[in-house]
Amino acid sequence: MEAITHLFVYSFLFSLFRISITQDTITPSQSIRDGGTLVSAGQSFQLGFFSPGNSKSRYVGIWYMLSSDTIVWVANRNAPLNDHSGILTVTGDGVLVLLNSTNGTVWSSSNTPNISGNPVAQLLDTGNLVVKDGNENFLWQSFDYPCDTHLPEMKLGWDLVTGLDRFLSSWKSTDDPAQGEYSVRIDPRGLPQRVNMKGDSITTRAGSWNGLSFTGGQGLRPNPVFEYEFVFNEKEVYYEYKLLNSSVFSRFVVSPSGVSQRFNWVDRTHSWEPFFTSQADQCENYAFCGAYATCNINNSPVCTCLEGFFPKSSKDWDSVDWSGGCVRRTPLECNDRDGFLKRSGLKLPDTSSSWFNRSMTLMECKEMCLKNCSCTAYSSLDVRGGGSGCVLWFGNLVDMKELAEGGQDLYIRMAISELGHLEKKKHYNMKKLVGIIVGLALLVVGMTIVGLVIWKKKLRNQEMAKGSQKTDYDNEGEKEDMELPIFDLTAIKNATNYFSINNKLGEGGFGPVYKGTLLDGRDIAVKRLSNNSGQGLHELKNEVILIAKLQHRNLVKILGCCIEENENMLIYEYMPNKSLDCFIFDQAKSKLLDWHTRINIIRGVAKGILYLHEDSRLRIIHRDLKASNILLDDNMNPKISDFGLAKSFGGDQIDSETDRIIGTYGYMSPEYAEHGQYSVKSDVFSFGVLVLEIVSGKRNRGFCHPDHHLNLLGHAWKLWIEDKPMELIDELIGDLYTQSNVLRHIHVGLLCVQQRPEDRPNMSSVVQMFTSESFLPKPKQPGFFIDSLEEDSSSSKHRTCSGNEITTISLEAR
Repeated sequence: MEAITHLFVYSFLFSLFRISITQDTITPSQSIRDGGTLVSAGQSFQLGFFSPGNSKSRYVGIWYMLSSDTIVWVANRNAPLNDHSGILTVTGDGVLVLLNSTNGTVWSSSNTPNISGNPVAQLLDTGNLVVKDGNENFLWQSFDYPCDTHLPEMKLGWDLVTGLDRFLSSWKSTDDPAQGEYSVRIDPRGLPQRVNMKGDSITTRAGSWNGLSFTGGQGLRPNPVFEYEFVFNEKEVYYEYKLLNSSVFSRFVVSPSGVSQRFNWVDRTHSWEPFFTSQADQCENYAFCGAYATCNINNSPVCTCLEGFFPKSSKDWDSVDWSGGCVRRTPLECNDRDGFLKRSGLKLPDTSSSWFNRSMTLMECKEMCLKNCSCTAYSSLDVRGGGSGCVLWFGNLVDMKELAEGGQDLYIRMAISELGHLEKKKHYNMKKLVGIIVGLALLVVGMTIVGLVIWKKKLRNQEMAKGSQKTDYDNEGEKEDMELPIFDLTAIKNATNYFSINNKLGEGGFGPVYKGTLLDGRDIAVKRLSNNSGQGLHELKNEVILIAKLQHRNLVKILGCCIEENENMLIYEYMPNKSLDCFIFDQAKSKLLDWHTRINIIRGVAKGILYLHEDSRLRIIHRDLKASNILLDDNMNPKISDFGLAKSFGGDQIDSETDRIIGTYGYMSPEYAEHGQYSVKSDVFSFGVLVLEIVSGKRNRGFCHPDHHLNLLGHAWKLWIEDKPMELIDELIGDLYTQSNVLRHIHVGLLCVQQRPEDRPNMSSVVQMFTSESFLPKPKQPGFFIDSLEEDSSSSKHRTCSGNEITTISLEAR
């Protein structure tokens, strides 16, 4: 009897084992009920029933085993179940069917051709749900009907034989996977190109494939994670990517708000980290500058007519409405006397009305264009190996963008008379440039000779005095040489168009800041000390001494200074995106800062402060960290600026005290504002304020809430102790973030703004907190969580944003 019992147990366990090894498939005799799942053979993906977000509706979907809340495909996205009675099965004809409680069909896969019998549905390790016949032929696959996620080996594009269009479409919301209004597609008209759409309208365009990438050039640089491929033949046109390492997980998603983003799974943090986000600057908007114009986000204005063209409506153009585009100055003659103007480094125009040929040479392409009066431009089809093939454009040229890297050559058709005019202008400019270069060379030689004479005279005087006397630049005893290039006042005046109001970027406590362009083409920011400035030559020289010795990617670079004819100026590298406060406190621009960008800014500032406190040649306390002193380069990378109030410490010095309190209230630590005591922990407090401002999109000073009179620090603390910290997050960030990541940044921000300096972490600990999953201590009550001091009367009181500028206040220590 005992032997029979053992045999029964073994048989039961063996049957369970058989079920477990076949759990990636179902046959016509099997089904999956709500609560049951399929798991791919390599345990990468799982299929089952789920309810998204706060919804109670039930759907059949596929998700990652390592992240069950990351849904990559939904079967019945437009036909939800209202209860938990759903059943998924496969028919003998090889059709997947989802049934409700009354056996009514809620969803089914598309019809399949005649099969050889024994159909089976299987979940593959790629995340593809397939239906196969007995000969392993695919009768249907989920990869042919994507939702919002593009997975590796999934084709995005057209089957030109059957007319099947595989495209991504967003969810309606995080609670509703029904097809939303945003999509990512391959547009097959003319030369196929990848586009992002809202409804039936193109919003952004990655462009056509040039053999290496889409001509828009974003997000497809060689990388160690995946490789990509574009296939275009008489049967199909599609784009796909494949992972180079099977242990890596990567996905491309279009969100309900239309943002396209690639995520990679990071085992260390157990979270999806953004790898690439589609840029949201103006130049990405489809046809933003209209016809025959290029867009460059680093120019002002961003839109420029092509050479030989002028704005169709000067009034609209002057009103910053460029959508009407440009028109020809000289009509085409429509014969072989027309010529072509070459433009390089471009995202090629919209190709939906183009014609192409793979075998033609560029010269044959030019001749073909000249023979057709409607042809307006031509270019190479494939840039590899020096270029091959031909693309012709007919009609207006729209949606062109100047690219900092990459880009292609475009040959624009022009009347021969217009080309002659442009050639004469180019020749004249060349002669003018040669003249300027010769004149400058003579000037440099002359200045060199004069400089040598002065230097020898100075050296003689120094030898007679038996030593050199250095200038005292610091009232507290520091003596340094400025060790910076000296700019000529005339050169600065020419660069800034004599400090034209049109070149003015902003104004702070130091004085006005101007954009300038040197003769070598470099853009600069010129900070000019005003006569009524709250700061003076002392602060200017202090900044020169300190910043000249600092080199870090997150510190603004100073190029030189100018002290001549009662003018005192500092010359910096130009930051095209101005300062952080222009973005986070602006309702329109704040939308451009997704969570990934905000993290990058926070961590970049943290690394810059850590360098100042611990890793630089000098131990430096900034003393005026704030949003307007964080400048942003063209890639939105942060750089700390304005070292006029900074102090350097000795190696063993911990803190110091001053009777002259200068800074910006709202960022000043309590011990500094009340007693004049400052240390590295003063900067930590300012950094904590900055973190909470970046997360919330609100200013600490002047924060207003209908339920209380706390400032932003007090509001954040109130939400924290009430266990509602996620209410602090800026609603304009969107939904592409993980809650744990946001909470960690809020937590670190609160640790940094604690009342007592000794409770605050140092910057090395802060940086480690951001980059690890280590335990964080419980924060204590912040300092200055109620605006108890009088409003400052600084020049920034009514200012909403700044660019390359500083703002300060001065209080007496109590």
